Amino acid sequence: MSASGTRRTRWVAGSAVALAVLFAGAATIASARDEGAAAAPRTPSAESADAGFARDMAVHHQQAVEMSFLVRDRTRDEDVRRLAYDIANTQANQRGMLLGWLDLWELPKTAPDDQGPMAWMSGGHDSHDAGGSHGTGGTAHGGAGFAAHDGALMPGMATRTELARLGRAEGERAEILFLQLMTDHHKGGIPMARGCVERCTVGVEKRLARGMVEGQRSELDLMADMLAARGAAPRS
Repeated sequence: MSASGTRRTRWVAGSAVALAVLFAGAATIASARDEGAAAAPRTPSAESADAGFARDMAVHHQQAVEMSFLVRDRTRDEDVRRLAYDIANTQANQRGMLLGWLDLWELPKTAPDDQGPMAWMSGGHDSHDAGGSHGTGGTAHGGAGFAAHDGALMPGMATRTELARLGRAEGERAEILFLQLMTDHHKGGIPMARGCVERCTVGVEKRLARGMVEGQRSELDLMADMLAARGAAPRS
């Protein structure tokens, strides 16, 4: 990769971490304000979009962290390793926030028995214990009708077979597969984050989701350039 490409990699990857820190700080301040408010916002229900997004994105993020650690040990390319580190760091931090909110709301980290992954995007449940639905349905976001297979529970997630391939690959082959899988992963995660922006009612969670969209869009552009530098492209 050229010197300008390396500088761009460092700038975009560093920006992703800075963005995560920024939203983590905003979440802490907003939570403190909520706690001190005279009329605290109503706690989301287990069936709400707020809880559903927190549960599902925590699972989605966990796989991104796993793939990042896998490629770290399969290549010596500093740009790929740096990107993988930044993705792992950012998404692990965000995952901790999402699970922390579920604890704060005293809600389970698994979906209710009558809900599968991304059911909160289908428009079939209210966002809080009472009140109307918000936003658009899951079909518009790719949620409704998704058939989980081989461990891929949500759109964009890699299958067990693909993770095994990444764990066996070396060098440039590992780099290309990681960039392709992570591109798919982001393309699946961005509509979920947009769904929360539209449907979630907790302000700090909506802001985090908006930051996810912006950060992952930047990483998609970066990964497309990194794939092109290796004579490859995102998967169709």
